[in-house]
Amino acid sequence: MNEHVRRLIDVLGADTSGAQQQDWSGIESELQVRLPADYKEFIEQVGGGRIDSYLYVLAPSSPNQHYDLTKLAAEREEAYEDIFDFEDKPAELEPEGSRIIPWGTTDNGEWLFWRILPGQEPDEYAVLINEARGEGWEFHEIGFAQYLTAVLEGDIQSDILSSAFPASPHNFDKFTHTP
Repeated sequence: MNEHVRRLIDVLGADTSGAQQQDWSGIESELQVRLPADYKEFIEQVGGGRIDSYLYVLAPSSPNQHYDLTKLAAEREEAYEDIFDFEDKPAELEPEGSRIIPWGTTDNGEWLFWRILPGQEPDEYAVLINEARGEGWEFHEIGFAQYLTAVLEGDIQSDILSSAFPASPHNFDKFTHTP
């Protein structure tokens, strides 16, 4: 198991029973992008869900339709194309052909993305966060599991995410149904 995924699961105390294989080739074909190995491993081991009653990790074919990765990826890409007609793109998205794919959101409406550059390998994708009601962006040159672990352990302090996050002790609630 990837060391960052193992550490994230340990920090969360997440239940890994009922792990599920995913059709990653089908999911990646639909998204037209390859996904990072740490994310795929986390989803197969734990699934999508809510961290500390605040941050939602999106999952493909989520039992909660409001947090379905493939649905929200298309929706967010379209929304941000429109937003960037009126707001400046963050510098990290200036390279021609760069993309963002969401992997998380919050109760407050912030979005957590992978920043994908042309020709970049999936395990090189960095984390890019957009504030809910403004033009603020935060960039971290690390991947999904390493970022979440660092935030949960207090090694990274976000200026965008809620000051009440992370909570202590941590909790992870798996998606089980559509409300």
